[in-house]
Amino acid sequence: MQNRDWRRPFRYLWRLPLLFLHVTLGLAITVLLLGPVGRALRLDQWVMRTWSALMIRAFGMRARRVGEPLPGGTMFVANHVSWIDIVLMHSQRALGFVAKAEIERWPLIGWLATQGGTIYHHRGDNESLHGVMHQMLQRLRDGKAIGVFPEGRTCSGQEIGVFHARIFQPAVLAECQVQPVALKYGAGGSAQTLVAFQKRENFLQNFLRLLGEPSRPVEVHFLEPVSAHGVGRRQLADMCRERIIAAMAA
Repeated sequence: MQNRDWRRPFRYLWRLPLLFLHVTLGLAITVLLLGPVGRALRLDQWVMRTWSALMIRAFGMRARRVGEPLPGGTMFVANHVSWIDIVLMHSQRALGFVAKAEIERWPLIGWLATQGGTIYHHRGDNESLHGVMHQMLQRLRDGKAIGVFPEGRTCSGQEIGVFHARIFQPAVLAECQVQPVALKYGAGGSAQTLVAFQKRENFLQNFLRLLGEPSRPVEVHFLEPVSAHGVGRRQLADMCRERIIAAMAA
């Protein structure tokens, strides 16, 4: 039987007020700067990264970037552990994600995802998937970055699931660069299973549990990109997955 974490209540004592301040005052400033003036001054991406970085800190996570994200119309593909993956990625590189439609209704995270240009997909709806693919292709051709979780859903944190090849089709058509990203929670990825959704745990339960977790480092590894020029989508998916697995094991 594991020992009870007696420090958890004390973490809530200071993190909850900090989170409340960030969500209220920080959100008000963010909304203001994401308006027409902020976009005209090209502050929108900086604002999104800064807001997300402070959000990560409110959860006691100290983010470190390894490698550099590519500029322009790049597809970023990452392993998927929990909802906080989106916030962590946004803290390093502003990009529009492809995510399940339910996220749009999540408190706070849904707003953040929408402001970041998320493309929402209704699972099991082929018409929705066709629209998502079209939007992804158009954004890549317009020189805008997009992010996807090719596993299609969060995992237990114990392994990297199979990458669905179909999601890589827009990159193949756009002949763009695809950059794998390895998200590692805890020293050497030791907290992957702790951050992941537990059995029968919903978003709110995971949110509150992570808020009380001990402070820990997190790493965002931007790995060697793969060119989609002349490469099939299945081969592209496998190459990206192999690089992420190698980075997680390093």
